[in-house]
Amino acid sequence: MKKLFSFLSLVIALAFIPLSVISCDIEDGKDGIDGVDGQDGKDGEDGMDGEDFVPTTLEPLTSSVVDANKVFDIKDASVNVEMLLTSQDILPSDSTFVYGSYTDGCALFDNGDDTYSFIVNLERDYSIARIRMNQNLQPLEGDYIVNSTATAFTAMCSGSGISKEEHGFGPMYLSGGEWVGQGAGAQGVYVVDPMKDAGLASFATRSAAMGEWATENAVVLGKNAYANRTVAIIGDDDSNNSYPEGHLGMYVGARGDLFGGDLFVLKGKNPVETEPGQGGQLFEMGMAEGQTYDAEWVEMTERTKDELNQEAIDAGVIGFQRIEDIDWRKGSADNERTFFFCVTGRYRSDNPDLAKRGTTFGRIYMVELNDDNPTGDCKITCVLDGDKVGGIADGFHSPDNILVTENYVYIQEDPNGYFNQNTAIQGWAKLYKYEIATGTLTTVLECDEDNNPEYGGGGKWEITGMIDVTDVIGATEPTYICGVQVHGWEVDKIDTAVRADGKAFFDPTAIAEGLSDFEGSFLFKITGLPR
Repeated sequence: MKKLFSFLSLVIALAFIPLSVISCDIEDGKDGIDGVDGQDGKDGEDGMDGEDFVPTTLEPLTSSVVDANKVFDIKDASVNVEMLLTSQDILPSDSTFVYGSYTDGCALFDNGDDTYSFIVNLERDYSIARIRMNQNLQPLEGDYIVNSTATAFTAMCSGSGISKEEHGFGPMYLSGGEWVGQGAGAQGVYVVDPMKDAGLASFATRSAAMGEWATENAVVLGKNAYANRTVAIIGDDDSNNSYPEGHLGMYVGARGDLFGGDLFVLKGKNPVETEPGQGGQLFEMGMAEGQTYDAEWVEMTERTKDELNQEAIDAGVIGFQRIEDIDWRKGSADNERTFFFCVTGRYRSDNPDLAKRGTTFGRIYMVELNDDNPTGDCKITCVLDGDKVGGIADGFHSPDNILVTENYVYIQEDPNGYFNQNTAIQGWAKLYKYEIATGTLTTVLECDEDNNPEYGGGGKWEITGMIDVTDVIGATEPTYICGVQVHGWEVDKIDTAVRADGKAFFDPTAIAEGLSDFEGSFLFKITGLPR
């Protein structure tokens, strides 16, 4: 101990020597000559080789527990359907992921490694999921990249993809924030990076420049429509029991700019109210099926929801019942300046006069934009009118979602529950094929709810989110993905509405259990339909 103490005393004393030298005010000595470098030592022996990196092999879900041919009544013999995923399925390589409630808008992106990222809205979970798929579109794993916290419990309804191939920039995903489940909500157009870190799921970005609407969808037109421009069409799914105030918006910015452009709303050249079919364009019902009307775009200065809505009304723009999904025609620059949109129906027994202003059973419109300037004068035509007795679309029960290819329009129904208001309505939710050149309308398939009570039924299911993935996956035949909101398929109504592990249909990374609706969804593939 003493020796240790003496040693420490010496160390302490030496530590103060430099301080004494530094305090002296003397000249520095001259630097000495550098010594000669010594020879390098011998190389050591190589270490043992490490093991080669072996990527994790993900096992795909090769078969769903739900048979697509059982839950659909196929009306077109050329069509084949295959169930890709349901809320009841458990992914072999990702058992914790749950495909949630109210599947809706979606897009598919190529990951560049023989897998794809399927981005899909879960409307009632107020969230956006990402499902990794293999070349056969079989699910491998999933996560949520936008959760209910990020959206402030705002329903994520229809959505659309943006890619360099089709739009000249991307990849990006746009999601429509429509109705509010809890709290104040955050309606508008969400701009999402499909490759974002799932750890940032509680954060999301909206485009203030695109305005706040009860947004069903925002869809960017193809890159050939207008050089160096980004043009997005926005559907306002606002509902009103006396004054239809769903408005059709258009955002115009520089190529790739989703945040700094201008906002417009569609206005008819004859903005007066008339009886249905008599040519007035203050409300949609003034326009008759098959007649083409002149229209224009009016610039808006407001961006917040109530103020934007009122500015549009004050400007005399066209009031639609409830604008739902939108898509543009493929195949050429001229085609890309043509888009179609759905208006879903609304019936009020306490106000039958509402039918004179807004559609009861649903309509499909076509808009042909100006060749040179997206904000220039344009044309609008109601191509299918579900309210026209004896017409081609008599029997429509609220068309909701839409996919447009080069030659066809695929229309998906969301029945609103008033089947007894039109005897022409037969059966349940349908997928229709409308041929643009001939104007013919045929039924592709129908939800078979009568024979599948274990999944709810009763006319409540909704077909939604159909997209064409043919080019993305390099398929040799036209290939589509489509979804069903299986309303009524939930554990509080059907005991068997759980997974094999007993888990209800909700994912805690999307929404808290106490706030979930526990309702199931279907996701299926369609082949055999033309483009």
